[in-house]
Amino acid sequence: MLTGGNFHRVAGTIELGVDVELQPGREAVVRVAVATLWTAPEAVRPVDGPALAARTDIAAWISGMDTDQQVGDCVLSQLLLGERVLVTDVRPDGWAQVVAVEQPAPGLHPRGYPGWLPAEQLAPGAGPADAEPLVVDATVTALRTAPGGAEVVPGVVLGTRLAPAGPAVDGWRPVHAPGHADPLWLPAAHAVPVPTTPPSAGEVLAVAQRLVDVVYIWGGVSAYGIDCSGLVHLAWRRLGVLLPRDADDQAAATTPVPLGTERPGDLYFFARPGRKIHHIGIVTADPRPGDDRRMLHACYLQRRVLEERLPAERTATLVGAHRV
Repeated sequence: MLTGGNFHRVAGTIELGVDVELQPGREAVVRVAVATLWTAPEAVRPVDGPALAARTDIAAWISGMDTDQQVGDCVLSQLLLGERVLVTDVRPDGWAQVVAVEQPAPGLHPRGYPGWLPAEQLAPGAGPADAEPLVVDATVTALRTAPGGAEVVPGVVLGTRLAPAGPAVDGWRPVHAPGHADPLWLPAAHAVPVPTTPPSAGEVLAVAQRLVDVVYIWGGVSAYGIDCSGLVHLAWRRLGVLLPRDADDQAAATTPVPLGTERPGDLYFFARPGRKIHHIGIVTADPRPGDDRRMLHACYLQRRVLEERLPAERTATLVGAHRV
């Protein structure tokens, strides 16, 4: 049972407080800075408390885990503030089963990535539409009650999409945030228009390189912690390109190029004989004679994001290069 929430069941819905209602078959949006998608409510651990709260603290959650807990398979993915989900079930104990419709996962569900979230981390509806949405370009920022005011939604991360609520004022920008009737504010420089043209290789690498040394977290998709396919998904997401969430689906959604012709910004895929793709990295240099290849990736073995020359054991599982 979740604690700290305000839940009650009403005629097949879950109401949170007095103004939030979730119903199966309808869309909702994430109302916390970073929500974690779980395999099942019963899979959460005592250490996961900061990720389950109505005001998540992902930094505290990650710092509280040991290295084994950071790669626990109870976590599927993460969703960012304002991200849309399709609600498929609600439980009286305060959990919602959802499909993350902005994280394609063709092998799991035709609409997106399925999993479970605490219901109080969602707000009903599809969120405000805007012809020119903004995307967070700061690694981490916060939404405030007023310019320079108190933090209302801390920990908002790179790649989060926001709907503008008016022009910038004295270096601050008002935005709509799910679950908040009044506009919230962030530094104007922290959010920029979503690109409308395909990004260049240099732009992709520049985004990914900002996440070097971020800790490896299984299922992570944020500047606090991230996994290999999450890094690829987030780098392109920041630049307006929607890629699937998992590495094997990312391979299926991109175009193979012959090994030896890859260029910076392409993707390397890795698989063991007879197994599906298990790892992905972003090419950072043209290949050289003797299979001297380099990539930027979230490395499970070293538990962080790094740029490196492919070691021999990694090259042995290299199965292809693809282009977005």
